[in-house]
Amino acid sequence: MLHEREGRTKFRLRTAAPSAALAGFVEYHWIVSWDLDEPFAQRVVPHPNVHLVFEPDGALVHGVHLGLFERRLVGRERAIGVRFHPGGFRPWLGGRVADLTDRTLAAGELFGFEGAEKAVLDAADDAGLVAEVEALLLPRLPAPDPAVERVRELVGRIQSDLSLTRVDHLARTSGLTVRALQRLFNDYVGVGPKWVIRRHRLHEAAARADAGGPVDWAALAAELGYSDQAHFTREFTATIGTSPARYAAG
Repeated sequence: MLHEREGRTKFRLRTAAPSAALAGFVEYHWIVSWDLDEPFAQRVVPHPNVHLVFEPDGALVHGVHLGLFERRLVGRERAIGVRFHPGGFRPWLGGRVADLTDRTLAAGELFGFEGAEKAVLDAADDAGLVAEVEALLLPRLPAPDPAVERVRELVGRIQSDLSLTRVDHLARTSGLTVRALQRLFNDYVGVGPKWVIRRHRLHEAAARADAGGPVDWAALAAELGYSDQAHFTREFTATIGTSPARYAAG
């Protein structure tokens, strides 16, 4: 979330772990509630995850968004989302996750539970929301897919190692060719490994800026593997819509 500290004053966000049966596919459930007289727009720099979201307007599946995602909040409402692991939605979809990239579909088209959002959102509390969602998903549980765990491990490696800044580096450490990595990521994640690497660097940069205090942008650019500060600034500005220094200033 961009400017997360401000956003936390406008809405309440909680997360819940999935049941054991879903844990191989689902990273967590998230629940957002708000009570606002004036509209508020929260912007998010998406991760490489597919989300299934239940909100008053319907149940939607959001593929990986390449740009910023903005959600306008007003009134008194709540929503619950299922954040699938990178690659974790592939067995549910039964096709290339790249076909969902930058798309939002009605969940009924994929799962066949039109109108389910009312029963879900009528739940009395957070535990009830999660239980209602899992009751819809568990009967549709796909067979285990070993490639999902492989993709999770590769994405986790990118996210835990800031020195991993090139696809050929990931290829060497994984034992896969660059071409095989690209096919695997497009099939299971919806975007290529280069996009995941670049997006994680921007998440890290935005998090440093949000933390408050001075930031040595040249040093951070070098730490994140950019050729120079100018390259880092161009990429940050193109994605976030403002320069790193202006974003940090609020």
